[in-house]
This record gives sequence, C-alpha cells and structure tokens, in this order.
Amino acid sequence: MRLIVVAHRKRSLLMALLSIQGGWYLYFWLIYCKIYSAIIWVFGNHCRGSDKARSVITTGVSGQSPGGLQRVRTRRRRAQQNRVKHIVALARRPSLRRIVMAPGASTAHTMMEDKEKALHGALATVRSSRISQFAPLLIALVGLPARGKSQLAHRLSRHLNWNGESTKVFDCSEYRRRHMALYGSHDIFRADNAQGSAIRRQSAREAVQDAVLWLKDGNSVAIFDGTNITREQRRELSEYCISDMGFRILFIECVCEDQELLERNIIEILRYSADYKSMSEEEAVDDLRKKLEHYMRQYEPIDENLETISFVRVENFGDTVTAHRVAGQKESGILGYLSGMRALPQTLYFTRHGESEYNVLGRIGGDASLSARGQLYAQALADHINALGGRDHVTVWTSERRRTKQTAADIRAPKRVVRALNELDAGICEGLTYEEMQERFPQEFAWRDQDKLRYRYPWGESYIDIMTRLRPALSALEDEHNVVVVGHQAVLRCMLGYFLDSKLDELPYMNVPLHTIVKLTSYGYKYKVEMIKLPIECVDTHRKQPKNCSINRTTDDALVTVPSHYDTLPSNLWQNPTEAQL
Repeated sequence: MRLIVVAHRKRSLLMALLSIQGGWYLYFWLIYCKIYSAIIWVFGNHCRGSDKARSVITTGVSGQSPGGLQRVRTRRRRAQQNRVKHIVALARRPSLRRIVMAPGASTAHTMMEDKEKALHGALATVRSSRISQFAPLLIALVGLPARGKSQLAHRLSRHLNWNGESTKVFDCSEYRRRHMALYGSHDIFRADNAQGSAIRRQSAREAVQDAVLWLKDGNSVAIFDGTNITREQRRELSEYCISDMGFRILFIECVCEDQELLERNIIEILRYSADYKSMSEEEAVDDLRKKLEHYMRQYEPIDENLETISFVRVENFGDTVTAHRVAGQKESGILGYLSGMRALPQTLYFTRHGESEYNVLGRIGGDASLSARGQLYAQALADHINALGGRDHVTVWTSERRRTKQTAADIRAPKRVVRALNELDAGICEGLTYEEMQERFPQEFAWRDQDKLRYRYPWGESYIDIMTRLRPALSALEDEHNVVVVGHQAVLRCMLGYFLDSKLDELPYMNVPLHTIVKLTSYGYKYKVEMIKLPIECVDTHRKQPKNCSINRTTDDALVTVPSHYDTLPSNLWQNPTEAQL
C-alpha cells in the first residue's frame, strides 16, 4: 500500500512539473531522482551489511566448532584471520551493543554474549594453533589437596625423562615454605586471609617463573605442581604461556571420589609432608581437614563450556581419563601414559642371576650356566622369596637366558619370561673378556669408555637401546605389586635408574652386585631402597670408568679398573658346590 502511495505522489509531481512552461523543469526532476536513489542506496547497504554481519556471526561461530575454524584456517589462513578480527570488531561495535541493550531485548543480549564467548574461544584456538608442536610444554596441575597431584607429577616426569624429554617438577608448596620459616596452621589457606593469599600468589608466581626459565634453557617440559583452583588463575596462566611466552600448555585436573584412595593419600600427606613434621597426629589431622575445607569453598572445577583451555581430567588416578582440546605429539603421548596409570602401593624385588661361569672368567654376554656358587645363591634366593610368598602373592619375571631361569627355578611362584629383560647384546664382543677386547678392538674399547651410555657395540646394542626396549616392561611393572625380577647387570641398572629417577649418565656405572636382592618400597611418589645381601660368595663384576679414555692410551691405562677374575674355571667352584661354599 505504501509503494502505491509513493508511486502516485511521483506521478502527481511529474504532471505538475510538465505543466510548467520552459525547459528548466527537467533540471529539478534529475536532482530529485539523484537524491532519492542515493537515500535508497545508503539504507539498502546498511541493511545488507547488518544482515551479513549477523549471518557471519551465526554461521561462522555458533554453528561451527572451534576445531572447524582451525581447519578452515589451514586452507585459507589470511582470510580466516581477517574474518575473526572482523567478527570481534562487529561484536564490540557500540552501535550493535546499543541495539541489543534496548528495552525488551534481553534475549538478543544473551545471544550476543554467547557469541562473544564463542569468539574468544575461536581466537584462543587460533592463537594456540599457531604455536609449533616442537615448542616447550608447560603442564599445570589442577585440583584439591590429597587428590594425587604430586604423585602424578613425579611419575609423569620420570616417564618423560626416560623417553628423552627433559622434564622437571616445580612444586608450589616448596616455594611457599621458602617464605615461611615454619608452617603455622590452615589459616594461611583461608580466602579472606590477605597475607596468606599474597604469599601463595607470590609462591605460584615464582614457581611459574622458574618453570619458564627451565623451558627457555632448551628443556622440553615443565610441570607446575599447584592447585590452580580458580578459573581466573587458569585463564591468566594460559594467556601468559600462549600469548606472552609462545609455549604450549596443558592442564591436568585430578579428581578423586574413591574413599579408599583418598584416605591413603591423606595418610601419606600426614606421614611425609614437611608441613606436619612438628605436629602431633591429632593436630595434623584437624589442620588438614580444615585446609581441605578452605580449598573446597574456593574450588572451581574446569568447565569446558566456560573455559577455552586444553585439559585432561584424571579421575581416581587413572580409572577414567577425559581429554578436551588435546593436540600435539607430546600431549598425545602424555594422554596415553595417563590412561594406563594406576595408584597402587608397590613392593618390587630386583636381583641379578646367580654367579655364572662367564662371571667367574670375566667374560661378557653369552648364555652361560650358573657356577657352583651361583647354584647355591639360586637355592638361597628361593628360600627367601618362598618365605615371602607365604604372606603375599608373588610373581617372578626372568629373561630368556639360561642363567636367569636357573636362578628362579626353585621359587614357588608363577613365572613369566620377558624378552625385554635380556642382557645387553655385545655384538662382535660377545663372550670376550675386557683384556681380549682391548687387544682386538682397542679403539672400540676406548669409545665405549668415553660414552658408555650411548656407545653401541658393532652388531650389538647400547644402553639407550636397552632403555627403549624396556619401556613396555616398565609401564607394566609400574602397575604391579610383589614382583621379583631376575635379570642382568645392564638391564637392572636401567630399571633401577627408572624407579629411582637417576640421571641417565649415571646408569652405566650404577653398582648392582651379584647375590644381592634390591628391594624397592613405594612411599608417596618416591621409593625406599633396601639392599639384602645373601651370604654366598661371588666375584665382583663392577667396573668403574677409567680416568684415561683416549684411543691412544696404553693397555695398562685401559685395564686399570677391570675387576679381577679367573682365567679358567677352578674345580672347587664348579664341581663341588659344598666345597665351594666352604
């Protein structure tokens, strides 16, 4: 109806102009048409631009996942970046805010807030996707006390270090204790304690700064062991790592609803935490209970609908593992490790096989049988382990070599032959003595002394090769209890080094003597070591690193640390076990 009225007015005006004498009326008609066309063009473009902006916001963000935005960006990077910037500019435009804040527009206002949250999520995804997968990684733990965060942090650090990722744990509690000569009480953890909050914030800041320095020094992974219980703390930490430092960041939230597991964690805190060393048991229990109450009032669990962070949620120490926005090679490997992790108290037994014929002769490798004294040790070991088996269920792991099977033969327990436990393959040097190696291959012998960890025998293996093939066995052993491992010197060096978190360069020279049981008992995230020497004589096979490792050294310098041995098998050590013991 409106269009009909406008058309009628135009015809009336045209007729009026035509009735005027002269040619100048045409000039006014052209001006009128120009002004009318300009007004229609301006209003038409404004409407189309608003509709286009709304369609971009709706289809580009609300109807598409952040992952989808990332996939589009990989095809058309510059266009996508400009598009996201344009979306944010439109969302922040004051004119649009005035429209959605108009009376009666509460629904539109809510929709706009949701769209802005989605935009911030898209921007966070775009920023994090720009960071290389080879960039350093900061792992930040999240959760209440006594949920297993510290145990998870150190087990993960041990696993990553073993796999070649230089990793270190930065415990926020240790930094807090530096600012407090003596732990007072739970009051420091109250939300309304300004002084306590300032100390905790400063401690967290120092821990993060040291973690950043660790990563800047060329290391791969830093683990920030703190609570990080509020969304604001996590948001600030995420923005600092991604935007300011260019690091990757992964949050790991520890949740524990298993009462038995929770009680065990609380007992370990009361027993081993430095905060409760000077308190009585009743005081410590009451203080820890109130500390947990303070944290529970402030705790904000990670919510994927409200936070745009990459995180893994671990429930009951590995019973259930949930991942969100996890991408990258390191992160994927960590996710796989966390999925197979369990929290069990452990007691593990490690022992070398009994003394073999090759041990007596000073020869390396091979598949020799036990000597007479080695047979005596096998019987003594069986007596010791069988006495334990009467109280606890025991499992025995051996290698494929004859001497380990002979050592474990009389143990009354299930046995597993694990190929990964085989001794280091010496290649062309199998069955040789150190003297023969120096005589035939002096250069190889010197190279081995220069870097025993990485040296690989020709057609053989290195310690690094042993570490690689032991990974599945160690992962399985972490979840076992009361296992007796009967192995070889180089293999047991690596296994003990793993559980004791030793430096890699120390592994080849760790002393693991014959006829000795090494007992490891877990407490918290550490292991207590107990050496049980059985009273059976044997040779010493431990060789220290010589001072002169040059390829031009003399034979005497090369053999100065070689342990003494027999040239031939003595009859009293081989033919008569009773006489050998005497």
